[in-house]
Amino acid sequence: MAWADRCGLRSDAAPPGTSWAPKGPTPVVTVGGWRFKVNVMSAIAARGTLYFTVFTEKVFTDFLDRLARQAGRKVHVIADRHPVHRSKAVRAWLEKNAERIELHLMPGYSPELNPDEILNADVKRHVHAARACSADDLARETRRFLHRRQRQPRHVRSYFHARHVRYTLE
Repeated sequence: MAWADRCGLRSDAAPPGTSWAPKGPTPVVTVGGWRFKVNVMSAIAARGTLYFTVFTEKVFTDFLDRLARQAGRKVHVIADRHPVHRSKAVRAWLEKNAERIELHLMPGYSPELNPDEILNADVKRHVHAARACSADDLARETRRFLHRRQRQPRHVRSYFHARHVRYTLE
C-alpha cells in the first residue's frame, strides 16, 4: 500500500533564504525575472519506501506504471480526488492495469489524512526554489533531496507517526 500525492515547487513562491551583508547599506540580491516550476509525484509506504518522479508536465499514468514496475507486485495506491486522478485517461489506464495497480481515492478536501503531504512539506522546507536559476536547477535540487530521503527509510516512516495520519495495519 502506498500513499501518493503531487507537489508543485515554484521559483517565486519560496523565500530566498538568509545571507549576510556589511553593516549599513541594505543588501541587494539580484535575481532573474524568470518564473518556473517543477512538479513532484511521490508515493510513500509505511515501511519507509519512497517512490518519486520530478516533471514539468502531467504524467500520472507514467508514474503509476513506474511505481508498479519498481514494486514488483500489485500496489494499492491511495490518492486525493485531484481531477487528474479521476480523468477518463487514468480510469482507462487503470482498467488495463488492474492486476498491477488499484487506485483508492480519499474523501474530498481531506489532505490532512495523507502522510505524503508531510513529505511535500519536507520538500518545500528543504529545497530552496528561489535559489534555482532555471527549471533544470530546481528539478536537480529536488531530485537530490528526494534521493537522500530514499536512503533514509526511518525518516520516511516518521511521516506516518504524525497524530493525524497514524494508521494501524491489520
